[in-house]
Amino acid sequence: MDRAVADLRKQLGLQVVPHGGRSGYCTLRLPEGGVDLLRFRDRVARAAGLNYPEQFEQLGAALEEWDGGEPLRGLSESGFQLRREELRAELMAAVYARLNAAWRSRKVKWLREETKKWFERAPELPQIFGFYLRAHDYLPKRRREQLIKEWESHHGEPDAELQSAIDEVRGVAHRPGGTLLPPVPDQLPGSSRRPVGQDELIRGLAEAVCEQQDAGNLALVLISGMAGVGKSTVANHLARRLHARFPDGVLHAKLNGFADGDVRPAEPGEVLDGFLATLPPYTTVTGPESKSNALRSALAHRSVLIVLDDALSAQQVLPLLPGDGTCAVIITSRNDLLRLQSERKVLFRKMEPLQRADALEVLQEKVSVADRANYAQAFRDLVRLCGRLPLALAVVARLLEGGARPLRAIPALVREMEEERAKLDTLHLPEHELSVRAALNCSVRVLGEEARLLLWQLAVHPGPSASWEAVMDLGRAAGEGARTDRALVELVAANLVEIQGGRYGLHDLVRAFARQYVQPGPDGEATDIKSATVRQVLEHQLHNVRACDRVLDRERALPIGEPDRVTVTDPADPGEAMKFLDEEYATVQQGIRLAIGQGIERYEWLLPMALVTYQWRRRLLDDAQRNLRYAAEAVESAAGAAKPTASPVDCAMVHRMLAGTQWRQGEYDAAVGHLRRAVRLSEEDHSEGGRLSLARTLHRLGITLRKQDDRTGAEEALCRALELCREVSAPVGEAAALNALGALHLDQGDHVQALRRCADALGVVERTAERSGLADVLFTLAKVHLARSERNEAVSLYRRACDIYHEQGNWPNEDKARLLFAEVLVSAGETEEAVRELERVIVLRELMGGEGVREVRELLEGLR
Repeated sequence: MDRAVADLRKQLGLQVVPHGGRSGYCTLRLPEGGVDLLRFRDRVARAAGLNYPEQFEQLGAALEEWDGGEPLRGLSESGFQLRREELRAELMAAVYARLNAAWRSRKVKWLREETKKWFERAPELPQIFGFYLRAHDYLPKRRREQLIKEWESHHGEPDAELQSAIDEVRGVAHRPGGTLLPPVPDQLPGSSRRPVGQDELIRGLAEAVCEQQDAGNLALVLISGMAGVGKSTVANHLARRLHARFPDGVLHAKLNGFADGDVRPAEPGEVLDGFLATLPPYTTVTGPESKSNALRSALAHRSVLIVLDDALSAQQVLPLLPGDGTCAVIITSRNDLLRLQSERKVLFRKMEPLQRADALEVLQEKVSVADRANYAQAFRDLVRLCGRLPLALAVVARLLEGGARPLRAIPALVREMEEERAKLDTLHLPEHELSVRAALNCSVRVLGEEARLLLWQLAVHPGPSASWEAVMDLGRAAGEGARTDRALVELVAANLVEIQGGRYGLHDLVRAFARQYVQPGPDGEATDIKSATVRQVLEHQLHNVRACDRVLDRERALPIGEPDRVTVTDPADPGEAMKFLDEEYATVQQGIRLAIGQGIERYEWLLPMALVTYQWRRRLLDDAQRNLRYAAEAVESAAGAAKPTASPVDCAMVHRMLAGTQWRQGEYDAAVGHLRRAVRLSEEDHSEGGRLSLARTLHRLGITLRKQDDRTGAEEALCRALELCREVSAPVGEAAALNALGALHLDQGDHVQALRRCADALGVVERTAERSGLADVLFTLAKVHLARSERNEAVSLYRRACDIYHEQGNWPNEDKARLLFAEVLVSAGETEEAVRELERVIVLRELMGGEGVREVRELLEGLR
């Protein structure tokens, strides 16, 4: 796959096939406007909100993208045949929509010519025959009835839409029983806002509704999503697209489930009164149940589209629904209406914030191309600060459009919105009925007490997301008996908590709102709850990260203690531990920032220390060094307190890990300084633990001095480390010191001594369970055998070392080992295997940020 992506990138360039970065995925960035299908879909989507004459023109432009031939020509496999049918259906939907727009706009001449062509080409299609009859209503009655009879004999009973057209051209439309059609309601409100980025959603729902209607079933659509995500706009445009499918009209009700101010939610009885007043036979029944029955009776033989906007609950919606039949209902709500979904078959769609490109389009719709380029970064920042939420974007667009903020003030607007407390004030335009704060307040005020508390706790949680276990642990900060699971279900159903990949998080604007405007309880209790919540968050992170670190580095001990009232993961192997930390990393990093901001020493130094092994294996060295600098200050302070909570050995360990990070970054002078400090601290403790700390520090000092070409100092430190490890019976440390001495002898060209030292190291480490240390010894031993021209032995050792580094998730060491291994394979004539090793190196380097990928690709191209 990587080779195929490389070939694509070579042919199409980096602009179209960029490097995947740490994600490892491949992305194709199609040139804007460069694909006929996408241009067609864009124009069809733009037509949805226009009047009929404008729709006619826009759909005509869309249909010009089709060249009249078969889609996907030349692709004959069965999978393409299925896709071809889907594309044909998409084309015909646009054709029907344009015929409808022409009929509504009275473009008689064009409609007659076009329907004649289509009727000759596809006489079996009921929609085409219906428009043909309407366009040719001047035909003599005998000829018209003959056409209808022939169509029915060849193609069967007309569907509801064709029957409606037949009734129209006959001049009278009948219901069963011979009653005349009543006036057709059309209550759909106008919509000025275009649903940017929602074309696929609207098209998919429209197709699903049509499918249900054609099968004679009620189509029940539920569109949910957080406040301000654009549900009402999508529902209105969906209803407009479906309008022609419902000859008996459109009913619309604003249910005010989450209305601002003193507006109360609409009572079902009031809505039913309004609906029944437009649907003869008019009724004067009283009582909610009787009115609901009357509505179902009135709709039993009608095909009506009902839009119920802003529903609060299933209880509000259920009495307003038709029974079985060819009606359709579109419901919008900030709540997922779980009861409704359990009781009725629902076409459920949850709307998410826009993609970045669509969000930019909302902001830049009325901005010139030149200004878009001049303020490109500022616009991107505004999209990020608005969280890609359509309502927030609409507020900012109104600020810029209305002249309240000239474009040159955009950088100042960005700085203003970077301040969390000012952001919601900026996104508040009550005079235009645009306010993120008001919209979120309407969502939060209907929550139960426990859900409000959990929302506030999740806002205090550093984010960006939390696992199920972490959220449940938050409940323990609220005291015994908290039903955190129920509260979380309520928040998810209310679309105030997002779920992505099994993790729970808050939209940035929800987080900002909850921090400022949600109170966890009485004023006197808020401080205690916040303190308990922060402690619970950090304890959960510390014990879970440490559980993973124990698997990654079995030799290192941290004075953390046993977990207290937190759920702790139990990874079975390094792969599982690394996967867990991959998911938790961003959250733990924010936890460290929280601990530093709150000045809580225990977590300021223990969390960075528990995380550093993972950071080394993922080459997140800048993060590691930043964290460990704070950790060094915190542990020194903890050790120097009147009641010390850290020992000199703890301080030495932090300095040693900071030096190890700097060593990996090539900052050897700085690393030596921290190691000298760690040596002095270790020498203060004469216990076995102090001597082990000194041995580990001297080992790290020795390999650092070797990098500085101080071979004498390096050998002295390593020999002393070896002696101490043997004294305290630390075989892993002993093997590491022997391996480092072997590498030092290899530098000096003493291959015999190097081989002896490395062989001794291998013998020691193989008696332990330490896999990372074994890989290090195998790697050095492979280089020694290669230097002795013993290539077969080197190949075997390199292969074993690479496999272990891969198993341990140690990307930097695997990268280094596989690159050298590939060189050996090339020299041995094993080109095909060398190519595979280099392809893996490319994957590793892309995962680590892409540095050095080009050089490896050049090597690879030279071998192919």
